[in-house]
Amino acid sequence: MTELNTGGKVLPITRWGAPVMHRKTRPVEQFDGQLHELVRDMFATMEAAEGVGLAATQVGVDLAVFVYECPDEDMVVRRGVVCNPVLHLPEGQDRVLDSSEEGCLSHPGGYATVSRPNVARCTGQDEHGNDIEVVGTGLLARCLQHETDHLNGTVYGDRLSSRVRRQLDREVAELAWRYPDDWPVSPKNKAATPPGDSSSAE
Repeated sequence: MTELNTGGKVLPITRWGAPVMHRKTRPVEQFDGQLHELVRDMFATMEAAEGVGLAATQVGVDLAVFVYECPDEDMVVRRGVVCNPVLHLPEGQDRVLDSSEEGCLSHPGGYATVSRPNVARCTGQDEHGNDIEVVGTGLLARCLQHETDHLNGTVYGDRLSSRVRRQLDREVAELAWRYPDDWPVSPKNKAATPPGDSSSAE
């Protein structure tokens, strides 16, 4: 378990459309204090945004590392750091797809159904450069796949049909007023209606 999940600062979350979100990241080669500071900040940002996983690209950093604090199918919360992740997914008869709603902190407010294997194995290094393997089931399996996608320049919207992607983008646009540009540095707007909306006025 990482000891770097406290003491970080909250950073703005980078949104879909920013170039860093749509290209493959650089590998982690130095497992040093600079990486550890980034990991601390990523944990702090993920917690502030109430997420279960966060890739470095989501705080604008072009580096192959993600953090997670996510329950598995047994509702056991798992926490860790994966650098240079390589995803291993079941094939053939072992491949069972789970079709569930998925969201993304970098496209906040919208959800769409995405089919992914219900088990995922991720290999890589921890924050100290030690080889690790993380096997995920349930939501953790989805998280490992989602975050590894980010580091390969893929957002889950890329996995949707054009029609579903347009619907997702509309949902996000309709709720954009809730999320300041520097969210979660500035908190989400929890008002019932958008500022200046007179629809609820008597």
